[in-house]
Amino acid sequence: MNVSRSFHDALVEATGAPLTPAAIETVQVNVGLACNLACLHCHVESGPKRTEAMSRETMAQVLDVARAAGARVVDITGGAPEMHPHFRWFVDEAIRIGARVMVRTNLTILLEEGYVDLPAWFATRRVHLVASLPCYTAANVDAQRGRGTFDGSIAALRALNAVGYGVRQDLPLDLVYNPGGTGLPGPQAALEADYRRRLAEDWGLAFTRLLTITNMPIGRFARDLAREDRLEPYVARLADAFNPATVEGLMCRHQLHVAWDGQLYDCDFNYALGMGVVGVPPHIGDVTPETFLQRRIATAAHCFGCTAGAGSSCGGALA
Repeated sequence: MNVSRSFHDALVEATGAPLTPAAIETVQVNVGLACNLACLHCHVESGPKRTEAMSRETMAQVLDVARAAGARVVDITGGAPEMHPHFRWFVDEAIRIGARVMVRTNLTILLEEGYVDLPAWFATRRVHLVASLPCYTAANVDAQRGRGTFDGSIAALRALNAVGYGVRQDLPLDLVYNPGGTGLPGPQAALEADYRRRLAEDWGLAFTRLLTITNMPIGRFARDLAREDRLEPYVARLADAFNPATVEGLMCRHQLHVAWDGQLYDCDFNYALGMGVVGVPPHIGDVTPETFLQRRIATAAHCFGCTAGAGSSCGGALA
């Protein structure tokens, strides 16, 4: 991926400084790559045939570091994290140490045998749910995530609304939008209004917030673009849209990301590219919050995806 200047150079030119850690507010944990879906835009390339899963010992190490760091949030992702054999234990233990638990769900897993009780189980624990729904139309969702996925997502959202998610203030249900191709997400507030109107009118559904995320030029998405000779133009477009106002809120500055094998990364995008942490011990069992904040954040051309336009993060737009 060649662009006229590196992300590091663009950052220093705009802000006068390289990217540095600010705090550990969130511990984001990829508990495994098994998933009931195999979405085109999945940057970690999860799927039904993936077997990688975090050990219970590593989960305990994650909780120890989260407690020591005073992290406000434990953000659990995958794969479909619900499929991990120790998922429910991990959620309960994260709550026990005082963290707010966030689970990133693909929705459709909640309809499968062994998981249909999860909406009520989540509700009793006040788990914050972040659900992938890349559009409010069946054609666009199924194109990204597989035939029938949209109908399954709607059914799962109904089940979540029925127990109060997206309806009650203490049961947040955020939806995640990402473009179907190489465009940048539109304004988050306007897209949220469209989602709210369409899901209410068409399906009688409610949610809390919409988060917009730029498609990162990595993984399956990058390979698809490369086959069509569109990868370099897409990266150049992201670089041209670099917005210094997004830098303060970049998730790599405020979190610790732990892969399923306990290896540490600045974010899950760096994990997908195998770009480990720089200047600190690489495994969760060997690091302290203090040493993790001494690292140098690893960057490359894909980082333009988080700083393009209004910015992008696991928490939505940044500016």
